[in-house]
Amino acid sequence: MHNSKGFTLIFLILTISTIFLVTAVSIAKKINSSEKFRLKILQNTGQPTPTPYQFPYNNPVIPKNGSYRIIIVGDSIVASLGINANTLRKELIQLYPDSEFVTYNYGYPATNIETLTDRLTQTTSDRVTDHPAILEQGFELIIIESFAYNPLSHLMLSEGLKKQNEILEKSVNLILNKKPNTALAFLTPPAFDSKNFARGTYDLTAEVRQSWIKERTAYIENHIRFAKSLDIPVIDVYSLSKNSDGKVKKELISGDFIHPSQKGVDFISKTIADFIYQNKIFPE
Repeated sequence: MHNSKGFTLIFLILTISTIFLVTAVSIAKKINSSEKFRLKILQNTGQPTPTPYQFPYNNPVIPKNGSYRIIIVGDSIVASLGINANTLRKELIQLYPDSEFVTYNYGYPATNIETLTDRLTQTTSDRVTDHPAILEQGFELIIIESFAYNPLSHLMLSEGLKKQNEILEKSVNLILNKKPNTALAFLTPPAFDSKNFARGTYDLTAEVRQSWIKERTAYIENHIRFAKSLDIPVIDVYSLSKNSDGKVKKELISGDFIHPSQKGVDFISKTIADFIYQNKIFPE
């Protein structure tokens, strides 16, 4: 009698388990079938599949308009251009007197290139103001500075340059896939004062100073090299800021021997504006 009750209990447990198993399999099949049907509907609607940008890069033809929007992204060198890079805006108005310009400054002090993709895709802050994701805004031209004044010093130089390339590749593809009709250019900072670099901010030995300059120069040169590999145009302030002897024009550097002076800001702004005009980024 005792064994009979035991067998009955086991039978009931097995029966209930079987019912649960059959029910779960049935639900899973329905979910799978529903998902296949959903995908089929999406295919039938003709929703476009994003196509990777095909390099080499070509600046698009920007339609004639009464106003144009420019975004500049980088570190404190870009931040030095001021809120809305107003000097650049004035330079452009002189070259395009029939047009108005809005320049959005996404230069954040003391930031490196690892922050670039966040600025493209997320709301970010320059420590004072929150800025919306760049790719959620409308603009006709985006300029990416090298971030070379804030190198990835926590990595070996070869690893840092590789990381720089990886981030630039990801960022460029994000921009061109989301904004295929937007013009793109790279920007380099002014050259370094080899004798005094950072003297107003850091107490460096001559040997360390040269090491810092060498590292930062490597990031600038790599920025240029990456751009040229894809035919992305470069606004090469770095080269243009040097005298014929290869030394930086000292009047372009401020008293901290890092950031541009007001003459430096004027020089960078005019160099960018001249590049835009000479390369016909915007129609006259």
